[in-house]
Amino acid sequence: MVVVKKQLASIALHFEDLEDPRVTRTQYHPLINVVVIGICAVICGAQHFTEMEEFGKKKRDWLARFLDLRHGIPSHDTFNGVFARLKPEQFEKCLLSWLTALQEITGGQVLAIDGKTLRGSYDTADSRAAIHMVSVWATANHLSLGSVVVDEKSNEITAIPKLLELIDINGALVTIDAMGCQKEIARKIVKEGGDYALAVKENQPKLHEAVSDFFAEQLEENFADTPHRYHETHEKGHGRVEHRYYYLAPVPDDFPVRDQWKNLKALGMAINITEQNGHETSEVRYYILSKYVGGQRFADAVRSHWSIENHLHWQLDVTFREDDLRIRKGHAPANMSILMRTALSLLKKETTLRRGMSTKRLVAGWDEDYLEKVLTGQ
Repeated sequence: MVVVKKQLASIALHFEDLEDPRVTRTQYHPLINVVVIGICAVICGAQHFTEMEEFGKKKRDWLARFLDLRHGIPSHDTFNGVFARLKPEQFEKCLLSWLTALQEITGGQVLAIDGKTLRGSYDTADSRAAIHMVSVWATANHLSLGSVVVDEKSNEITAIPKLLELIDINGALVTIDAMGCQKEIARKIVKEGGDYALAVKENQPKLHEAVSDFFAEQLEENFADTPHRYHETHEKGHGRVEHRYYYLAPVPDDFPVRDQWKNLKALGMAINITEQNGHETSEVRYYILSKYVGGQRFADAVRSHWSIENHLHWQLDVTFREDDLRIRKGHAPANMSILMRTALSLLKKETTLRRGMSTKRLVAGWDEDYLEKVLTGQ
């Protein structure tokens, strides 16, 4: 138990470089108190700053074991004021430092990047658009490695390079949907030591046409004179049958736009055929890659990319009710979203309790020993 308490106290080490935005008055509540109580409260189900305050009051004796609470529990106004002004990029880095200290990130895994809109952050009074965040998800560890806010006057294309600077992608295979299929993003991934698998659609018309023409020709000739790698899967369940076929081939020397994409090494195609209620539908998707991987590796990358939707975005919507949040002041919406992603990662990492995410949050609120397990990984 003493070891656990020391580990809880050591959380503060990861936040030493976090700038306290409260610079104009005497601070009765250390920044680490606001941060740690906020994280614990969100793990246990808090949705707003008043709930953080109430959580702190109910758990004061437990929190006092590793926090300096001589001035009591911060008020909801203090939580609101701090998270509204705390710089999200700094906060994210500190949280990631803590998470990676608890769990070593699996080398060479797929890192999926995708965006999500915080629908409740739309501010009618100020005519401020809902906040859109781009996140990176470690598919093997089920861990959120970082998020950045998309500038209101910009889009994901400018946010993704900022996100790539937050994390170590060396040796990883980075997957992004068609919005992120941009020459500068491909160049940035390679520069940072990673490889890319980018979905190709009509937003890159010349590239899309070249890739689709290549595979149309190869399928017609059954890849007779072209080396390629292949993988297929067949799954049945929920009243439907899905057949998936994956093809990967080296980029030919005469590929029309080969020199425009940094380290372009392979072209990929995924065909998904679904049979349900006597009807058959099909979908074809194309990809470019900076590495000529195996057929199964390519298939796993394509499939695992969507885990960011199933394991991150879906959980944030359903379990954490992120879209129901009505927090709008300053950086508070982004920082609350970052807290939720951190709480989700910590709860996923704790595997001794084999229950759904909602139940794990309830148990963490009821059982302080279990909450300590979630926080320390012990």
